[in-house]
Amino acid sequence: MPADDEAASRQFFESGFTPYAVSSSETGDSGLVTGYYEPIIVGRRTPDASNRYPIFGVPEDLIVVDLASVNPDVRNMRLRGRLDGRRLVPYYSRGEIESRGPAFPAPVLAWTSDPVELFFLQIQGSGQVRLENGELIRVGYADQNGHPFRSLGRYLVDRGELSLDQASMQGIKTWAAANPSRLQEALNQNPSYVFFRELPPNDGPIGALGVPLSAGYSIAVDRRHIPLGAPDFLATTYPLSEEPLSRLMLAQDTGGAIRGIVRADFFWGSGPEAGAFAGRMRQQGLMWLLWPKGATLPVD
Repeated sequence: MPADDEAASRQFFESGFTPYAVSSSETGDSGLVTGYYEPIIVGRRTPDASNRYPIFGVPEDLIVVDLASVNPDVRNMRLRGRLDGRRLVPYYSRGEIESRGPAFPAPVLAWTSDPVELFFLQIQGSGQVRLENGELIRVGYADQNGHPFRSLGRYLVDRGELSLDQASMQGIKTWAAANPSRLQEALNQNPSYVFFRELPPNDGPIGALGVPLSAGYSIAVDRRHIPLGAPDFLATTYPLSEEPLSRLMLAQDTGGAIRGIVRADFFWGSGPEAGAFAGRMRQQGLMWLLWPKGATLPVD
């Protein structure tokens, strides 16, 4: 089937799949749809006076415990920590990692000059670093410190620093530029910290399935409720607009902030234009899971 044959694609899904409305007993059939993208930030392989913020690889002392081998009911849960003597204790929080500086036991993939851009690189989970010679290197999610994600935008709203409609990525960057002395304290309110690995060049950032994401057609979901790899029909609107955005998507990724049954994170692509859409997207949406006819529907 040709990739651009819309009629054949429609026939394939209509004849082979059954749509099931995704609904939650708590929130109903409507849920939050946010956006994410692949940022491109400026950096260097070696630090200098400006580029002094490290993009860390996986720490040497990070221990990951897969609970599936202990209890199949928690097959999607993993514990992360470090050894303190013979005890497994929680891994360092963002503030603790930042305070350790060069003593932190992790490889450094590159260095950048902007801690806010690095923070959003971690939130997006992947990105590219433009080196001083123009070369682009791609970094992708490798692991995380095990701490829960907490929204910086929500923290600033609760503190009266931003109004709710200002709590976008762009609004947070504007606040950070105006408050450099308070920036690290604010960043530390999100204890979650993402570690990266360098990826080979490819057609897009790598999602949770190990394949490149497709701009405008990949979503991140909560894998506890939506199976990875499943086609999903999403009905929402464009950012800050009532213009409909309805199309068939693929559940190809996950994220620390993507929690809930009717919940999706829309992948917009790479670079500043994609970032402008992603940073402003906070819409309500409906979802339908498309499942092969005759196959047993996964039950949450």
